[in-house]
Amino acid sequence: MTSRILRPVRAARRTTSPRSATPLSVRLPLVAAVVVAAGLTAACGPAAQPTGAAAPTTAGQPSQSLPAGTESASAEASPTASVTPTASPSASASAGASPTPSRAKAATPAPKPSRTSTAPAPAAAVPGPGYDSGADAQKLIDAALRTAKADGRMVLLDFGANWCGNCKAADKVFAQSPTASILGASYHLVKVDIGGNSSANSALLRKYSPSGGTYKMPVLVVVSPSGTVRTDTHVTGNPALTSDGINSFLRQWAS
Repeated sequence: MTSRILRPVRAARRTTSPRSATPLSVRLPLVAAVVVAAGLTAACGPAAQPTGAAAPTTAGQPSQSLPAGTESASAEASPTASVTPTASPSASASAGASPTPSRAKAATPAPKPSRTSTAPAPAAAVPGPGYDSGADAQKLIDAALRTAKADGRMVLLDFGANWCGNCKAADKVFAQSPTASILGASYHLVKVDIGGNSSANSALLRKYSPSGGTYKMPVLVVVSPSGTVRTDTHVTGNPALTSDGINSFLRQWAS
């Protein structure tokens, strides 16, 4: 029973026409050509699309043409030029920071302005010993008062005579260094001769020492820059004609 069933099948297989096939001698060269073409494609890559050709369109999307010159410009640009290197933080900080001026020398502080102070006036000239009978005492007093208004010193009038012993004793003290320093710093000394016959000088004595009577020489009168009499030894009496006595008197009325 089994052999009967298989026979038609085998018969059918026998009756089926064999597939038409290309002879083997023809198929081998074709297979070799396909292999070579695949190898070339893999090595060289797909063929480049010509410049200016339209891009392939996707199904359902309209094709878009590239503007003229776009692809050529991209092809000419250097690949490194299109990449901007990131600056290091230190370089960015130094580039953004304001330039610091180089200091050639260490900055020296500007000198402070000196305090404005009135420089002391030079010491006034101190007349030598004796009295000049031919001098114009009035002019000398006027000149001393003008200078006193400018420098603030006092004017010391010394009325005496060349023959007066006490006047000579006072001159010796005036010539000593400590007393001369006080006179030069604080006074303008004017010596007036009243031992002769000069009525003008006698009038000056009475002007600055108006109390009258008998004068005991020397008569020392201290006058302010404005011309006001501050002290008159004809009234108060002379100090001791020594260095200590005269210096104390001068310091007392110097200001």
